[in-house]
Amino acid sequence: MFTDMKLRLIAILIISLFLSGCPDSNKPMQYSKDSPKGQTASKKILLDVPIIPQKPELKNGCEVTSLAMLLQYAGVKVDKITLSQNIRKDETPLVIDGEDIISWGDPNYGFVGDITGKEMGFAVYPGPLMELMDQYMPGRAVNLTNQTFESLTGYLENKKPVIVWITVDLNPPDKYDEWNKGEKKIRAAFDEHAVVLVGYDNENCYINNPYNGVKNQAVDKNTFKTIWNSMGNMAISYE
Repeated sequence: MFTDMKLRLIAILIISLFLSGCPDSNKPMQYSKDSPKGQTASKKILLDVPIIPQKPELKNGCEVTSLAMLLQYAGVKVDKITLSQNIRKDETPLVIDGEDIISWGDPNYGFVGDITGKEMGFAVYPGPLMELMDQYMPGRAVNLTNQTFESLTGYLENKKPVIVWITVDLNPPDKYDEWNKGEKKIRAAFDEHAVVLVGYDNENCYINNPYNGVKNQAVDKNTFKTIWNSMGNMAISYE
């Protein structure tokens, strides 16, 4: 009988040990090597902004064409031609000596030169473009110039596209021209180009490019940052 009792005790111990191996819901979850724990989740934002090409009517009109895209996305019915007619212009005459520009307008004041491209033209910078935006969205234009790249992506996350000044060939500018506007010295890169920043992910930024008419054109994120920085971190959006 002692032997039977001993065998029963051993059996009970074995059963207890077996049951003690069941999962405990209070224990931390164990992750396999394939678990996504610790990995950075991919993130992509892409706004559906209408694409509008600047050509053939506005060979030099990338800024107002970009503004037309932004305004139409925001529900404002306006076209690039109307904007090109209403943008403030600096009509200071172009004076050239050989291949050198001696004097011309200031893009911080208004569009410099001929926006259609029939004659020589250059560009316009954020101030006058915001002034024009304000005619259609009073009090909502925001100057993001000299802000961080994260400020731009913050607006994208709030479903607001951003107009940015980069270069037409998507390379940092390698040549600058200088001229005088009165006593002020203007320094500018003629490959300046304005586009609409419509999205980003871990690797790329996405732009609506009025020059080639490409919607959601991918640009390497680091390349974009380098070019945008080299062009003075100019950008505008709206609240």
